[in-house]
Amino acid sequence: MSNGTAGQDLPVGFGFRPYRGGEDHGAMAAVRLGCAERDRVDARSVVEGLPTAAEIAEASAELEEPSENQILVVFDGVVVGYSTIRWWQERDDTWLYLHRGHLLPEHRGRGVGSAMLCWAEERIRRLVEQHGTARTAVLGANAMVTELDATALLRAAGYRRVFSLVELELGDLRQLPEPGGELPAGTRTGPIGTSHYRAAWRTVVDSYADTGFVRRWPFQDFVDTADPACWRAAWNGPDMVGVALCSIRRHDPVVGEVEELSVRTDRRRHGIGRVLLLEGLRSLREQGATTARLFTGTANPHRSYDLYESVGFRRQNEYVRYRKPLA
Repeated sequence: MSNGTAGQDLPVGFGFRPYRGGEDHGAMAAVRLGCAERDRVDARSVVEGLPTAAEIAEASAELEEPSENQILVVFDGVVVGYSTIRWWQERDDTWLYLHRGHLLPEHRGRGVGSAMLCWAEERIRRLVEQHGTARTAVLGANAMVTELDATALLRAAGYRRVFSLVELELGDLRQLPEPGGELPAGTRTGPIGTSHYRAAWRTVVDSYADTGFVRRWPFQDFVDTADPACWRAAWNGPDMVGVALCSIRRHDPVVGEVEELSVRTDRRRHGIGRVLLLEGLRSLREQGATTARLFTGTANPHRSYDLYESVGFRRQNEYVRYRKPLA
């Protein structure tokens, strides 16, 4: 067990230790629960809620070398915080190395958070050297606007806000409005089958063509995570012109999520998005969901808020992405 990093020592009584797998998931979940009140965490958030031990186990299993890229903070032998590192390539070839830390409120303000941040940055520098990505690599971190301590820590360390996501909730799926209006002539809607996967994937990917900070999404990743029970698409003749990709939350089956709502640029402002959205929400309701969530960028140029609010969605929280050049 280490008492600190090369850049920042931990206070007396604190130490770092590697992630050990299954024995740690309950303690990590307890840390998240212990942060909830101070940080005003939305327990049902589809962006970042309150994960169970099982959900933390799944997320840890998806990490590359979790024992190297996840570290726990202990105080007198008890887990009081942890940090995680993951990375991906964005559409403009930027390699984003994202770190996320959680520390119980009673241990904040003593330099522990700074030591966690130093550990993450030093680990990322080693990863960048190993990966050979120094030319396009950047440091990244997330914080909700309600996480005042984390926000202050990141800003003091030189991180700057680059974008944010707003999460919205539709509280009662029994109260859906009627679609209103008709689809353009020649346009029809229906479920998405496996033969439609590539067209659906391309519709979503193309919708982000002019959006910055977007993670690359290979077609195989789309196929591997496909859950089409609540997916709907719109066609004009043989051409797919829009999709609503909705799903039931696996660990909270009364919550549905609108993962993507995309309409081809030349087909927007014709009511297609509203019809697809409402069809997707009805599908979620038929599958047992009672509420629905979605998130969208605050800089969204397509007036998506107007559409979402018109069917009953209301804002819940805002999640900010911060970045810092890799020194």
